[in-house]
Amino acid sequence: MPGAGSAVAEKLERLGLRREADLVFHLPLRYEDETRLTTIRDALPGVPAQFEVEVISCEVAYRPRRQLVAKVRDDSGMLVLRFLNFYPSQQKALQAGARLRVFGEVRGGFFGSEIIHPRFHAVHESEPLPQGLTPVYPTTAGLGQATLRKLIDRALEHVPLDDTLPEDLRRRLTLPELAASVRTLHHPPPDISLEQLETRGHPAWRRVAFDELLAQQLSLRRAHALRRQRGAPVLAPGGRLCDALLAQLPFRLTGAQQRVWREIAADIEAPHPMQRLLQGDVGSGKTVIAALAMLRAVDNGYQAALMAPTEILAEQHYRKLSQWLQPLGLEVAWLSGSQKKRERSAWLEKVGAGDTALVVGTHALIEEGVEFANLGLAIVDEQHRFGVKQRLALKRKGMGADARRAAPSASSPPVGGSEPTLRAWGANTVPHQLTMSATPIPRTLAMSYYADLDVSVIDELPPGRTPVLTKLVSDTRREEVIARVRDACAAGRQAYWVCPLIEESEALQLKTAQETFEHLTAELPGLRIGLVHGRLKAEEKAAVMAAFVANEVQLLVATTVIEVGVDVPNATLMVIEHAERFGLAQLHQLRGRVGRGSFDSACILLYAQPLGETARARLKIIFENSDGFEISRQDLHLRGPGEFIGARQSGLPMLRYADLEDSALVEQARTAAEELLRGDPVIVRSHLERWLGGRGDLLGA
Repeated sequence: MPGAGSAVAEKLERLGLRREADLVFHLPLRYEDETRLTTIRDALPGVPAQFEVEVISCEVAYRPRRQLVAKVRDDSGMLVLRFLNFYPSQQKALQAGARLRVFGEVRGGFFGSEIIHPRFHAVHESEPLPQGLTPVYPTTAGLGQATLRKLIDRALEHVPLDDTLPEDLRRRLTLPELAASVRTLHHPPPDISLEQLETRGHPAWRRVAFDELLAQQLSLRRAHALRRQRGAPVLAPGGRLCDALLAQLPFRLTGAQQRVWREIAADIEAPHPMQRLLQGDVGSGKTVIAALAMLRAVDNGYQAALMAPTEILAEQHYRKLSQWLQPLGLEVAWLSGSQKKRERSAWLEKVGAGDTALVVGTHALIEEGVEFANLGLAIVDEQHRFGVKQRLALKRKGMGADARRAAPSASSPPVGGSEPTLRAWGANTVPHQLTMSATPIPRTLAMSYYADLDVSVIDELPPGRTPVLTKLVSDTRREEVIARVRDACAAGRQAYWVCPLIEESEALQLKTAQETFEHLTAELPGLRIGLVHGRLKAEEKAAVMAAFVANEVQLLVATTVIEVGVDVPNATLMVIEHAERFGLAQLHQLRGRVGRGSFDSACILLYAQPLGETARARLKIIFENSDGFEISRQDLHLRGPGEFIGARQSGLPMLRYADLEDSALVEQARTAAEELLRGDPVIVRSHLERWLGGRGDLLGA
């Protein structure tokens, strides 16, 4: 990074700026108008303005705390500049008689009109004003705007900005040239519209957003193409297990489930790895689709593994799959971090030898020492809860024992007693991967961040699911809610009471699971009440959950460990304590724990006043909507794509400038990526290097 010392380079690294080219695309957060001066008398409260003043006095004051206070004036009046944190250099620059240009927001203070922490610099009386708007860049502690501007201007002089878009494509999309667009955004001309710049409606912003989207699309599509060059086991139809499962189930697959199963079956019959995302709202029936895919692997002589993010969810899958598959003569292995060593070792030996074909577990599946004989299918549930490296680790377990060592011979004993012999693995062979999510992905997000995945959607709930009535209730009416719980349990039903924390936090002052459990036990002496949270030992947690499933516990007080995976049709009431503290996806998931039977069900969202603007918006959305896709669309609008998908965990390059609600621009970038990938590979490489600079290395997850 030319022109930057090691200390500055370290701060730039925090901003993700590693190369001079990165500085060119570190674009302004906002702009300030320093092209004009305002008199002190004409200043409007709360409106940023620039003043030219003379310092009258400057002193360090100690009441109520140490601070630097300077009094300044112009021909129209007086103003106080106040610094709560300051450096000796600032104090020196504010000596009496100094002439300054000061920028900031004026507000009323104890000593009259004042600006707290204004930006200022010394000027001569005849110094001209800037001719354009002043950019304000995203920064980090210890890295000032002046330093950033200097480094960015230097980079603009040295970094080539040749257009990577073919001229005919650029003209067809009516996009301005990249070099002109970037220079305009760093140094806006005097006649430019400040509103267009700040709302990012200017053509220069549109060009930058398009190029960023295009880089993302090119990167994802190249990753998709690369995967298709690898080998994967061919999981052919014709085995007995899938038909046997369908014949014994007490329900028929919905039309949506049948469609999704056909899509997945077609993928795993191909000789290259499936990479499919299965979306389905809470209770839509994703687990049975996972079971069918796993049985197809076993029918073809391969192993299948399902990994879930929490022990409760993983154990729910284990119990459900065991219930369905043991009558077919199949054993399901169970691996979790809390297992006793002897039990774990026994399962590891069976899985490693290929004696057990089906494995369910938590992160324990990807720990060192876990080896598969021939993993043909890896399923990750609630995939957004796992980091990219964790998802890759499970897939690599399929290559582990076989690709790193000699592949098992075709004469090896078949896995799980199925007919086909084991396929020999090559070093370039990986298992099929199916990821599942009950957090629906909005269409524009899927078009952008999941362009390398095939997506299947279960958009139909099984028959018999009861709509859940949602109620917003202030926590001042807690006694009414407790009475509602008492009535529901007296009628033979069961209830959940969910709390956000396990132990008290002075900062948040939230009710805790332990405290709530004790309070409800005192208030409801006739009810059997259980308590579940993440710090319970696995066997204690399992015992409480088993008692709740058997209706031996009527009211379950819990933290969000029960967010996913708990299926108790007799539970008809969900109370969520401090609902304003939960995200929309969590609220929707928790609400989905009830309404799973034929009884009328309700979800009560208890909230504490005062409500912030964002919390109020979240509660309004969950109250008005029951469709997971609509909730996720509005959630995306509230949070932005990075937080929605957990970008730090996803491994995907983040979008900084593109707006995913501009579906037309996303579609144009997709089409352009397809066109460029059919053309000159040099153009594709140049565009990716400019925008990603090697950051797209984990796109294969």
